[in-house]
Amino acid sequence: MKLDLSCVVPLYNEDESLPELVAWIDRVCTAHGLNYEILLVNDGSSDRSWEVIQELADAHASVKGLSFRRNQGKSAALHMGFQAAQGEVVITLDADLQDSPDEIPALVDLIRKDGYDVVSGWKRKRHDPLSKTLPTKLFNWATRKMSGIELNDFNCGLKAYRNEVVKAVEVQGEMHRYIPVLAKNAGFARIGEKVVEHRARKYGSTKFGLERFVNGFLDLLTLTVVTKFSRRPMHFFGMGGVLMLVVSFTALAYLGVTKLLRLKAGLRPGLIADDPWFYISLTTLVLGTLLFLTGLLAELILRSSSRGPRYPVGATVRWPEND
Repeated sequence: MKLDLSCVVPLYNEDESLPELVAWIDRVCTAHGLNYEILLVNDGSSDRSWEVIQELADAHASVKGLSFRRNQGKSAALHMGFQAAQGEVVITLDADLQDSPDEIPALVDLIRKDGYDVVSGWKRKRHDPLSKTLPTKLFNWATRKMSGIELNDFNCGLKAYRNEVVKAVEVQGEMHRYIPVLAKNAGFARIGEKVVEHRARKYGSTKFGLERFVNGFLDLLTLTVVTKFSRRPMHFFGMGGVLMLVVSFTALAYLGVTKLLRLKAGLRPGLIADDPWFYISLTTLVLGTLLFLTGLLAELILRSSSRGPRYPVGATVRWPEND
């Protein structure tokens, strides 16, 4: 039977919320006649999350689970969920019950009926402390400016995708925040936004911290460079190499002309190594050569590598086998 929907739920130490979340998704999807699956990806939790997933899989035919041997991060969990998703529409939700499954039918309609490739949730009214909301606002502003995508909430865990989108993007590091940017770069330009309910956390504690905030900005810088030069690294490194070589040859020309003028004037030209421009020329020559070699090696690596990321899986339950 063709699936209408895949709900991908990455989780870390959320054993208390999982039964309520699965029951809620089941209730909403059943009421709206959606054929669905729930893909629960346990990111190396230290609590009973995996045991709870196994119990839920026994009770619900729609539940499928995968557990990493150790904590790999949210991006890794989403990557594995995306690879396994079989539904026409793929929706991601956080496992902490702060994302409401009641939003699912409207998000499905925006993909299926309105033709969007990606729909990102926007938690306009948030139930988070100021220490989290202020960094989030700064992060969203910077991402809008650098990506050109006018979304208000890139970091919202509640998003909907056409299945082709999640199969086309590769989510690594902390890149889960930038999936709309990755989708746009892959040619999926119809990106929308929907205001969604943000609920206060019911169980456990937030996993947000300063380290994740800093890593998010570092990944944004990485994504900006990779977006422009991932398919042509020689353009990036070669541009720097050309600049260094131009400086080097200009300095050499200056040294040569200066020496000739001193000889013509009957003055002792002195040792070329006594002039600081000699060391500037030598340094930029070496740097330019290294940049060209780096670009060449990057091109060779790009053309020889085709395998995606691999994560050590500890256990699965009813998890689809990838081709």
